[in-house]
Amino acid sequence: MKYRNIVRGKFILRENRFIAQVEIDGKREICHVRNTGRCRELLVKGAEVYLEPSGDNKRRTKFSLVTVNKNGRLINMDSQAPNKVVEEALREGRLFENITFIKRECQYGDSRFDFYIEQGNIKTFIEVKGVTLENNNVVSFPDAPSERAVKHINELSKAVEEGYNACIIFVVQMKDVNYFTPNSETHREFALALKNAEKAGVKIMAYDCNITENEMTLADKVRVVL
Repeated sequence: MKYRNIVRGKFILRENRFIAQVEIDGKREICHVRNTGRCRELLVKGAEVYLEPSGDNKRRTKFSLVTVNKNGRLINMDSQAPNKVVEEALREGRLFENITFIKRECQYGDSRFDFYIEQGNIKTFIEVKGVTLENNNVVSFPDAPSERAVKHINELSKAVEEGYNACIIFVVQMKDVNYFTPNSETHREFALALKNAEKAGVKIMAYDCNITENEMTLADKVRVVL
C-alpha cells in the first residue's frame, strides 16, 4: 500500500488519542493520529515523523501521522495499514493458495472478523492485528489491555470447533525483528487466550513489513513465541 505526498515533520506532543501537534518546515501543525493505542515509545518529543496530507483544507487536521522514525528504524503506526497489506497479499496469493472467495468484515457469532476466505471447501476466518511495540528487536501485542482482542481470539476458537479454519495474523509494522510474543506483562489474559487458541487449532502467524516513507508491504514470516 502506498501513501501520497508524504512530508516529514517533528513530533511535539499528543493532545489526545486522535490529535497530535507536529512541526513541519518550522510551523506548528495539528495532525490526526491514525492509531488510538498508547504508542508512548514511538511518539516522543522530537521524533521524526512522516505525514500524509488530508487534501481537505477545511479540516482542522490537514495531515495524518502514519510513520515514525524510532532510533533509525521506520515504524508504520497507521492502524488501517495492516488490513490493507494483508488484503493485497491475499489477492496476490502470497498467504494462502487457490483462494476462490474473499470477504472483508465478516460477522461470526458476536464478533466481526477482518476477512473470510474460501479455498474450495475450506472456509477460513482471519483476524488481523497490527504490531508496533518493539523492545530489543522483540515485538509484542497489545501495548495496552484489550478485551476486544481476547474476545476475537475466543471466537476464533469457537469457529474451529464448528468446522471452520481460523487464523490470526500479526502484522509487524516494521522490518528486521527477532520474534513476536504476546505482551503478557501488559495483558496476561490475552497471552493465555492466544496459547489456548493455538491448542484449539487456531493458526497463529506473524509477518514483518517493508517500510519506506511512503509505502508499506507485507514481507517475511516472523517467528512466534507463545
